[in-house]
Amino acid sequence: MRVLAVLCVRNEAAFLLEWLAHHRAAGFTDFLVFSNNCQDGTARMLDRLEALGQLAHVRNEGPYDKGGIQFTALKQADRHPLMKLIDWVLVLDIDEFVCIKTGDGTVADLLAALPQADAVTLTWRLFGNAGIVRFEDQPVTEQFTRCAPEVIHWPWRSVMFKTLYRNDGTYRKCGVHRPRDVKDAARLDRFRWFDCEGRELGAEFKTKRLFSSYGQPNGRLAQLNHYPLGAMESYVLKADRGRVNRQAELGMDYWVERNYCAASDTSIPRSSAARAELQAGLLRDPELARLHTSAVAWRHERFAALMQQEPARALFARLLMTPPSRAVSPAAAELLRGFALQGQTARAQPEDGS
Repeated sequence: MRVLAVLCVRNEAAFLLEWLAHHRAAGFTDFLVFSNNCQDGTARMLDRLEALGQLAHVRNEGPYDKGGIQFTALKQADRHPLMKLIDWVLVLDIDEFVCIKTGDGTVADLLAALPQADAVTLTWRLFGNAGIVRFEDQPVTEQFTRCAPEVIHWPWRSVMFKTLYRNDGTYRKCGVHRPRDVKDAARLDRFRWFDCEGRELGAEFKTKRLFSSYGQPNGRLAQLNHYPLGAMESYVLKADRGRVNRQAELGMDYWVERNYCAASDTSIPRSSAARAELQAGLLRDPELARLHTSAVAWRHERFAALMQQEPARALFARLLMTPPSRAVSPAAAELLRGFALQGQTARAQPEDGS
């Protein structure tokens, strides 16, 4: 069985080897990585990894479709020769780590626990900053263990999912969160979606849904550990880099919506020994070791340069003053949903109120 992870990166060389080693340990066999306009050596690191047979690297330098950098890359992924050889596909970001809790923690174990599944939704669990200021060259999955509660009631964005799906031609295109463009409606009827609680999902998940139901657990068998913030220094660099799937600034709203620290989750470190062994093996290559050390230095130097610019300095100051986000209670969530429905009704009314 061949399982492909598709990844888009820019200026992420300091985190790349951990991410790759983790997902190799989790049973992913193939990696298709797109780089975009990197200044920190990411593209050179990917070239070296490709030469070592670790992955396939495509430089995604543009021009870009109106959907943005990531959508342009995914269109190329659909046409890539690897897609004809792969059994299962998952599109990931560099700050997302698959955390499989069943069996030995591999994709094969997850699929064995869901033998009827053609698609499996891996629901985000958001990991917050927990007051970590400085970027350090340490494993992300070990540094950041404070996170959102297992059951969260609001907002829906906190329970978005990525989809591991069978690459059998039912869908023509891969998407950021789910496969897209149904090829055969009759085949879609037989294509079965399950979540990581073992529940079979309804028809809306096959074509529309991007998030799991909130107010319930979604990750008994597996979850997607999402580390969207990192250290405060790293977040300043992320805001400077910008978003890959649309033109939008990263500011305090993004930070507050994702900085959940009320709970703790240490389920992913059970695979840390296998990850560390694979990562150490990669770092025994002198060129990869040099590129990694250079990327770490680049992040420190880039942060120091950004602190000479007022917008970045102001953002960093606000991060230092902002407490962790609090999970919304069920009662408060119902109130928020009520307001949202009222707003939708009001927008639907004619302007004269009739």
